[in-house]
Amino acid sequence: MEYSSVLDKIHSLNKFGSRPGLDRINMLLKLMGNPQKSLKFLHVAGTNGKGSVCAVTSSVLRASGYKTGLFISPFITDFCERIQINNKPIDRENLCVIAEYVFCLVEELNKEDIIITEFEFVTAVAFEYFKRQACHIVVLEVGLGGRLDSTNTIDSSECVALTRIGLDHTDILGDTVRKIAKEKCGIIKAGSSVVSSPQTEEAREVIEDTCKSLGNSLVFSDTLDVNVISYSIEGTTFVYKDKEITLSLLGEHQVENLKTALCALEELSNTGFERITAQSIKEGVESAVNPARFEVICKSPYVIIDGAHNPDGMSTFASAVKKFFSDRKGILVIGMLRDKDSVSSLEYIKELFEEVYTVPISNPRAMKSGEMAELAKNYFSDVTSCESVEEAFSQAHLKAKEKGTFMCVCGSLYLAGEIRPYALECIKNTD
Repeated sequence: MEYSSVLDKIHSLNKFGSRPGLDRINMLLKLMGNPQKSLKFLHVAGTNGKGSVCAVTSSVLRASGYKTGLFISPFITDFCERIQINNKPIDRENLCVIAEYVFCLVEELNKEDIIITEFEFVTAVAFEYFKRQACHIVVLEVGLGGRLDSTNTIDSSECVALTRIGLDHTDILGDTVRKIAKEKCGIIKAGSSVVSSPQTEEAREVIEDTCKSLGNSLVFSDTLDVNVISYSIEGTTFVYKDKEITLSLLGEHQVENLKTALCALEELSNTGFERITAQSIKEGVESAVNPARFEVICKSPYVIIDGAHNPDGMSTFASAVKKFFSDRKGILVIGMLRDKDSVSSLEYIKELFEEVYTVPISNPRAMKSGEMAELAKNYFSDVTSCESVEEAFSQAHLKAKEKGTFMCVCGSLYLAGEIRPYALECIKNTD
C-alpha cells in the first residue's frame, strides 16, 4: 500500500469512536502481543505546554545517548512527525509496513463490531514501531485528557509530567478545572514519580490527593533552581547546574515548560537513566525545536507562527507578543475551530493587532472564514475575511513590510500546519 493510500485509510477511521474507554485499543494491542509492555515511558499530560516539554525531554534523552521514541499530536506539516525516534520522523516505508500489519488486526475486530478509532490506531502503530526499533525510552504525549486516552494503555511509566492544567475540551473532559485535572491525573500509576508545572489551587489539590493516595513522589517545577540571565526574541539564556544554556523556544511560559522538563529529567536520572548529565542537558536543550510554538520564521519583518488555540494558550501567546513588541501593534492571521472558546481567546489579543485577516482551516470542526471575521470585528477595527491561507498570508506579510511592523499567525495548530510550508516558501522567494 502506498503512503497516500495508507494516510487516506487512517483518516477514514472513526475519529472519536462509538463510546469512551480503553477496551477497544486494549483488544487491538493484545492481538499485537502488547508491544507497549516492552517499553519504558515518560508520560506527559496537561492543557498547554505538553509539546514543549516533550521536545526538550526527548532532545536531552537523545543527547544523553538513549534511543528515544517520541509520540506527539497533532503533527504540524507531515503525518510522520507524530512518531519519531531520536527526533527523526518515522520513514514512510516503515509507517506503511506497520500500518498494513495493524489494519489486518483492525479488520478482525471489525468483524466483531469493535471499531477502532484513528487515534487508537496511530497509538498502536507507534507502540509497534518503538518496540521493533528497541527504544530505550519513549516520551509519550497524551492526546486528549488522560484517564481514557489511548496512551493510558501502558502499565507504568518511569515518570509522569503534568503541564499547566486549564479549561479545554470541556464538552468531553468536564466544565471545571477540578474535573479536567482528575482526567489528566488518570495517567498517574503507583510507582511513577510525578512532576508538575505550577497549578491553580483546584488542580494542585487534585494532583496532590492523587499522588498521596497512590504513594507517588511529587515535585512542582517552580522549586527548581534555574537562573535566567537574559531573555530576548533571540532566545532565553539561563544557568543550570553551572552550565550556561540558551533555549530557542520563546516566551516566558517556555521557562515554566523548561523547568517542568528539567524536573522530569532529574527524576529519570534518579531512576536508572544515569547518562543524563549537565553537558547532555545543555546539548539537548540547545538543540530542542518545537515548530509553531511562538516560532520566528522570519526577522525582516518578524513573522511568528503559534499554535495557540484556547484561552490559556492565547494568554501566554499575548504575554510573549507584549514582551517582544511592546512598542507597536502587529498584523494578524487567524482561524479557529468551532469547539474552542474563541471569545475568551480573542479578549487576550484584542489590543495587540491593528489589522486582522481571517482564514478557513481544512478541518470539519473549523469556523468559516466569514464567521470568524464577524466575531473578530467585535475586537478589531480592521478585519478582512480571506478565502485561503495563501491569500491571507500574502496580504498580511506585504502589509507588515509596508508598515514596518510584525505579523503573527495563531488560532489553531491545524492552521499552523497548513500555512507554515507556504509561509516559509513565500519568505524565501521575497528575500
